[in-house]
Amino acid sequence: MFLPIGDEPNPRGIAWVNWALILANISVFAFISLPLMEQRPDLNDPATLDLLRLLSERYPEARSVFLRQLLERMTAYDVFLIQWGYRPGEPSLVTLMTSMFLHGGWLHLFGNMLFLWIYSDNVEEALGRLGYLGAYLGTGVAAAVGYGAVAPESVGHVPMVGASGAISGVLGCYFVWFPRNRVKVLVFLFPFYMNVVLVRARLVLGFYLLVENLLPFLLLDPEKDSGVAHGAHIGGFVAGLLLAFALTPRARAVGSGRGPVGAERPPVANRAATGAGEVGALFYAGDIEGALGLYSRLTPGERQQVPFAAVADLAAALANRGRYEVALGVFKRAIGDHPRDPDVARAFLGIGLILLYGRDRPASAQSFLLDALDATPRPEVAEAARAALGEIERRRQGKSSLRH
Repeated sequence: MFLPIGDEPNPRGIAWVNWALILANISVFAFISLPLMEQRPDLNDPATLDLLRLLSERYPEARSVFLRQLLERMTAYDVFLIQWGYRPGEPSLVTLMTSMFLHGGWLHLFGNMLFLWIYSDNVEEALGRLGYLGAYLGTGVAAAVGYGAVAPESVGHVPMVGASGAISGVLGCYFVWFPRNRVKVLVFLFPFYMNVVLVRARLVLGFYLLVENLLPFLLLDPEKDSGVAHGAHIGGFVAGLLLAFALTPRARAVGSGRGPVGAERPPVANRAATGAGEVGALFYAGDIEGALGLYSRLTPGERQQVPFAAVADLAAALANRGRYEVALGVFKRAIGDHPRDPDVARAFLGIGLILLYGRDRPASAQSFLLDALDATPRPEVAEAARAALGEIERRRQGKSSLRH
């Protein structure tokens, strides 16, 4: 058995929205699902008759015997799921939302909440609370719609429930933004071997996507319901990938390597070149605000004419003045506009140092510091990046010792 049980590094603080989602899922299961699982269905309820009719149409070859046996085991929760689970054959905006908070049993709930707990705190820190909530719900909807698009007609009226589509969206974001994080995997091969090993996050998430979902989706008979909505998992994961690549300049510049590859950029007008030159002139003349104001008004094509060194120096000066958010924005634009500059490691280092010392977010800082080392930095940049990574490790060890 291979079971993910944690990841590192983790952001400091509490991921409030993620814990609220976990609490909501557990509460729905404890106060709605479990009580209904203990109740017999009301045979006078039209919803119960709809469920029996649905099963009768789906299993005509064993109608009488099968339905009699099924009726003996049926609970009120089965009827509830028909009403509030998402059915691709009868799509509803309401059930798109409610289905994300319903689960088929303890194991279903446990697996989903475990994955949500492991991966989502990093993503919530990257997106912010409202952004994370929007991404969670949005990719959950995308997962359900994607499942409906590929589901065979025979399961079109079977309710799909669970948070796994939305969680798969979170995993897609994690895959893009935290490629160097490590996942703690419990390897349990009793009685021969039992240990916790650290595995690169992209290997674990790639296994989840390809082996646990894509291969079964392609190889299993779609007419035979396996009880797992592989199409929803794939749809949610892909939606998360697309969202992560689209949201931030960092995703566009770093997510697939060192920036977009394509045709040469068209030449800009002489006015743009003049404006680009003025940014550096204003900055080195001591007019930081004037340089920042002019730089912020340039178009993307015009910004590319500003020398990378001038932009990096401007961002560093802003960081030294404590204007961290503005400095982060300038550094990220520098990466997006000059992804192949020989000195681009300076921008990655600058972002990492701001996140570590200015924002106390070592988990996010680590990824940028490693990017700085990967970008063939000058010796002094590499030394500063390694020193900051050492500080992160010291903080992690100190935190671990406090727990003991």
